[in-house]
Amino acid sequence: MPGDPTAAAVFYHYFPPDDVVSAVHFGDLSAGLVQRGWHVTAYPCIWGCRDESNRYPRSGEYRGVKVRRFWRPRFRQSGTGRMLNAIWMVARWGCLALRKSSRPNVLIIGTDPVLSIVTARIWNSLSPRTKIVHWCFDLYPEAAIAEGLLDPGGLFARALSGLVRPAYALCAAIADMGPCMRQLLERYPSGACRITLVPWALDEPQGPLATHPDERQSIFGSPHLALLYSGSFGRAHSSDEILDLAARLRPHDIRFAFSVRGNRVSELRAAVDQRKLDIPFVSFASVERLTARLACPDVHVVSLREEWTGMVVPSKFFGALSAGRPVLFAGSSASSIAQWIEKFGVGWVLTRENLDEVAKLLVDYADQPAAQEAMRRHCFDTYRTHFSREVQIDQWDRLLRSL
Repeated sequence: MPGDPTAAAVFYHYFPPDDVVSAVHFGDLSAGLVQRGWHVTAYPCIWGCRDESNRYPRSGEYRGVKVRRFWRPRFRQSGTGRMLNAIWMVARWGCLALRKSSRPNVLIIGTDPVLSIVTARIWNSLSPRTKIVHWCFDLYPEAAIAEGLLDPGGLFARALSGLVRPAYALCAAIADMGPCMRQLLERYPSGACRITLVPWALDEPQGPLATHPDERQSIFGSPHLALLYSGSFGRAHSSDEILDLAARLRPHDIRFAFSVRGNRVSELRAAVDQRKLDIPFVSFASVERLTARLACPDVHVVSLREEWTGMVVPSKFFGALSAGRPVLFAGSSASSIAQWIEKFGVGWVLTRENLDEVAKLLVDYADQPAAQEAMRRHCFDTYRTHFSREVQIDQWDRLLRSL
């Protein structure tokens, strides 16, 4: 590896065959770089993400990528355990810099575990020639502050900010998830190259998906228009505007459904019951039925609380476009997703102030089959041109070679 200009290392907590979404993205990126001539080694932990009873071999290969896994204690991925896991992985990654044989030309650092970016400080001290690139999926301590876990003016939050600030400054490039995240990152002074590189859809059809009649019937029945919220529903997500809109659209035979998991699902169910809304909750689709699930609604629903703007960017936006479906986004108009929807004309942005306006637009959309067909093609073409796996990894390749 030393002296090889195409040698790259990837530091991320999890990696395929683990199927957690971010691990799949890092697996795709690593394999895509191998196809473009890079020699890539990934250094995840040995445990699975959702099920830590899954233990993977210490050494292996994935689609041409060398995989070298680190053992770590099985602390729970919450509270103190999450921070202990982070400290352990940062320390293990830091120790790699002591071995000249493990020093790559380029090092890509993700954001799991939290505060992974601190690894940049260790590597810059021990291997200053290695170019460090940070792929920022989410921001800490900002996300912990938005979650209510940290006081923004408190000692701990200020200490964490002081820890990550010099690490950002040591990066040769920082890849953000959109303009709203970049705006937050610019609070940290850095001479790094700034670039937006988004997580592509896990399933990329060859064209807009035709409606899957059986899946649609089993979830929605036979509505005039079907809207599906499929994905995580946790502290970063909101539902008030979505449920208010569902109530307004009920007389027009426009139906909503939820296929969700996360730490606020019970709260969401209670809100639906309290409003006496006829909105079904369906289980997550298996891998075998993922395409059918993506193809059953006319519109995919995405949400993000306003206070989380710029800290995370929901990746299901890209999955919806790849399936040829527009997106109804409930969140701040300053969000990257809201900006992309407006820029490319691929859906609607829902806020507290425009509920009636969006309701009318969706009622009109439900009555225009030709417009729906044109929108599906437009969403698919937008995804292929701007957000697809090939487009994004090509950009990664150009970025890394420029360093």
